[in-house]
Amino acid sequence: MTKKQEAKPTELDAQFAAALKLMFEEKIKFNKVLGLQITSIKSGSATGRIDMKPELAGHLTQYRLHGGVVSAVLDSLGGLALMAEVGARHIGESVAQRVQRCHRVGTIDLRVDYLRQAISEHFELRSEVVRMGSRVGTVRMECLSASGVLIAVGSGAYIVS
Repeated sequence: MTKKQEAKPTELDAQFAAALKLMFEEKIKFNKVLGLQITSIKSGSATGRIDMKPELAGHLTQYRLHGGVVSAVLDSLGGLALMAEVGARHIGESVAQRVQRCHRVGTIDLRVDYLRQAISEHFELRSEVVRMGSRVGTVRMECLSASGVLIAVGSGAYIVS
């Protein structure tokens, strides 16, 4: 990792982190349907989890998480990590101004590699910004079982301006 990548912007303030958490858990209705819970938001990274429930199963006889759900939650967490980075880079602005900047973030490209069947009582999700440019950011994501087994990895490119 280069020295430029090691230097992290100012950490998020609690009000901005709470605004992002509210947006992702309550205001984005699809995330609510999935049961996405945000467990941590920091500058350039986010973690979350979803509990397995029958509505999310992707196989008639096996109780495993649907691949589309895995993709959707990884994409959501990737966008959240990028929004946290945007907010940290504009720490001098009000919470409302930084949230408004986040409304510009959108997925350009998403790749998900499914490594194992997604069978678990819940799933842990992680995302971290790899590179943040002036117009595009790149994020790496992971989905793990409750016991810490890596289920899927993802990478995404997101528009930030």
